[in-house]
Amino acid sequence: MTISFDYDKKQVIQALRYHFISKTELRIMIILVNAFAILSLVLYALGKITPTAFLTYSFLWIVLMASLWFILPTAVYRQAKTFQHSFNMYFNDTDFTLEHERGKRSWPYTALRNYKETPNFFHLYFDAKSFLLVPKNAFDDLETLQRFRDLLKSKI
Repeated sequence: MTISFDYDKKQVIQALRYHFISKTELRIMIILVNAFAILSLVLYALGKITPTAFLTYSFLWIVLMASLWFILPTAVYRQAKTFQHSFNMYFNDTDFTLEHERGKRSWPYTALRNYKETPNFFHLYFDAKSFLLVPKNAFDDLETLQRFRDLLKSKI
């Protein structure tokens, strides 16, 4: 199976959001920060904290959420030159190859730790931080996309 693709900036940034939000430590932090924000709202409503303290907590909450949702994915996108290239990927029974104008690299499926499917991409994880994004729109039709899903399920 062979696919060719370019990356779309909006889709990649959304995929990076999925990647970051899927991390357990970030989920726990988001839950704790949201609980803290709700607690500060309740304490403000009960008159236990000052408006300045409530506004400070609210500002910190907004900064954290903005950094996770906008700043971090955009910064990663800008730093990674990978997303600026056009690629060809070849999949066979033993390995897969990623190729662009500067070279190519092959990996056995055993190099992948796991994979995740999101609305626009397949995330192929080598470890917790290293992964490839394979866009779904690179597949010609639903049948080819389903064959790729089946290949991933059988190999990883």
